[in-house]
Amino acid sequence: NENKSIDLIEPLFIYIVMGTLIGARLGEVLFYNWEYFQNNLIEIFLPIKRDINSSLFFGIIDGWRFIGYRGLASHGAAVGIITSMFIYKSKFKYDSILWIFDRIAIPIAIGGMFVRIGNFFNSEIVGNYTESNFGVVFLNRGEIFPRHPAQLYEAFGYLLLFLLLRQLYWKTDLKNKQGFIFGLFLSGLFSIRILVEYVKESQGGYIEELFGVLSTGQWLSIPLILTGFFFMLNSKKV
Repeated sequence: NENKSIDLIEPLFIYIVMGTLIGARLGEVLFYNWEYFQNNLIEIFLPIKRDINSSLFFGIIDGWRFIGYRGLASHGAAVGIITSMFIYKSKFKYDSILWIFDRIAIPIAIGGMFVRIGNFFNSEIVGNYTESNFGVVFLNRGEIFPRHPAQLYEAFGYLLLFLLLRQLYWKTDLKNKQGFIFGLFLSGLFSIRILVEYVKESQGGYIEELFGVLSTGQWLSIPLILTGFFFMLNSKKV
């Protein structure tokens, strides 16, 4: 019911995917693991790792091992998506970049839920030990003590955020206040992230080492939450 051509929607999906992948990867590199990647630049974008005992392409290339892509950061994904949308708008005709942001925020929220569910099944980004009988034992990590299923906490939070944004979009006129839904998405999603970080195992990062008190994920969430409030407070009805 937005009266937009399908010719505009199809490339939008591609821009979102590319912005997500590139931004998330660079976020992992710059925010969490630069100490390693600064000496292994080729591994930033190629799914390989130095290993003198391995080879690629049936022994044609020695000293490298295929490992797949490991390490993506949601804060980097947020920056990547925002950047890709500015590039997208420069190529296609839209009246406002905020119109785009308000519409993509809703599916991204539910997408974040599925990402965290995937993290749970892969035993990634685990929670702290609960020191009680409550929790999940990640046997494939060789563990015997229960941890907080932090991935599921976060996934549930994103589901609630998705339902809220969807309700506001379809049942209120807030979608006509450009920037409000996007601002609520930013402040809501990264507030959830800050809360869950308290029961999540530290992922390190130089920001945490430099400032302490909060985790890297929490420090990176603060400017995005403030940005969200800015958009909500300055949203204008059109």
